[in-house]
Amino acid sequence: MSDIDTPIRRPGPWDPKPEDLAVRKDAPKDLRGPQSETGALDKGQSPGWAVISTLLMGGFLWWITGSWVVSVAVVFGLFVHEYGHVLAMNKVGMGPARIYIIPFLGGLAKGQRAPQSEWHGVLVSLAGPAFGLLAMVPFVGLWAVTGQGEWLLGAFFIAMLNLVNLLPAPPLDGSKALARVHPRLEHLVLLAIGVGVVLWGVSTGRYILAVFLAISVFGHLKRGVWREEWGQLSWPEAGKSLGLFLATAAVCAAAAIGALLPLADGSAVEAVKFGLNYIGVRV
Repeated sequence: MSDIDTPIRRPGPWDPKPEDLAVRKDAPKDLRGPQSETGALDKGQSPGWAVISTLLMGGFLWWITGSWVVSVAVVFGLFVHEYGHVLAMNKVGMGPARIYIIPFLGGLAKGQRAPQSEWHGVLVSLAGPAFGLLAMVPFVGLWAVTGQGEWLLGAFFIAMLNLVNLLPAPPLDGSKALARVHPRLEHLVLLAIGVGVVLWGVSTGRYILAVFLAISVFGHLKRGVWREEWGQLSWPEAGKSLGLFLATAAVCAAAAIGALLPLADGSAVEAVKFGLNYIGVRV
């Protein structure tokens, strides 16, 4: 995940062509950026709490997966994913960015100031999932050396970590990227995914989870546009943003399938079935 806001509203393809509006000094704090009020830099998470948070995260993952390899893979993949956001933030002038580890939930990359444009916001949002796939490399390498399939499962979960982050559900990266193209596009995709996840919960006997997810999706759609400062991309930028989003999602999905191919005798169909069965979707 990444923490990004845009301090300037410019007309986009779905706007009624208003004049550019700079955020006033009395604007809400979350639209001004972290430096606007005091000028102090965010020093980031303390080393001690970062270590504790990482250990809690790793222990929790080990407990729910039963595999220390998968646990290490997800934690390592999380750091690489967030570092992708950090690199992008620093590149577009939002840095120096910091990484925060949130126990039991994941991570967050936070810049010192808001992006200068919506296009920069899209690049920052998608940089995490794209760069995060590099974390698969050492696990695939360890599988090649040891021949143990558990390392491939670790690589698979790294790919899934980045793919799930592209879902259009705040505060995941996919929501931030799609909402910048158009908020209704975010809602449409979220509705489709929500229906699929609810059906998955019912089909696997997870009825309470299915009800909870249905309520969550309905509540989000009822709330309306989660990010009011949408619609600032030009038409070409909107097209490129959607294209980048779809390309990133396709690469993440291909990486997840590719990681399981050796365990499925080279069959992509069997790899998909193996992956779905492993995460609880019986096919």
